[in-house]
Amino acid sequence: MSGVAGLDGGNLFRNPVFLSAIVSLLTAQFIKMLINIFKYRSRSLKDVLLTFLWKTGGMPSSHSALVVALTTSVAFVQGPDSDLFIVTIFFSLIVIRDAMGVRRSAGIQARTLNILGKDLSNRFGISFKPVKEVQGHSPVQVAVGGLLGFFIASAICTL
Repeated sequence: MSGVAGLDGGNLFRNPVFLSAIVSLLTAQFIKMLINIFKYRSRSLKDVLLTFLWKTGGMPSSHSALVVALTTSVAFVQGPDSDLFIVTIFFSLIVIRDAMGVRRSAGIQARTLNILGKDLSNRFGISFKPVKEVQGHSPVQVAVGGLLGFFIASAICTL
């Protein structure tokens, strides 16, 4: 018996759009994990796994890799004149803009607030709870992630 909308687990893992997206995401996170292992040699296994499974920001952008792979694979499967391709282009632009712009700016502001709050706390004994510093992406991190997603999707869809 087939699953929802006629897809079962076997078909999902043969779907080039799904494969392109998931392989790009996991590859970008794996590369990010390797970079962090070499950059911070004394990291614990927990830190390494958290980087692979959850960390945002850093090189390469897994956000960009995933959405570019999604858009590229939809172009191969549905065609560049399909409605779904057009939707994925705009979805990708929003995700990439958010990763590079809004989240990056929010992270920089949070870092500045934390520095200011710590300084005020030390000088005047004011209680301060740091805010979370969300990491966004630099243009180079986005470009590398996008290229990664493009090449992975192209390979999956043509091989």
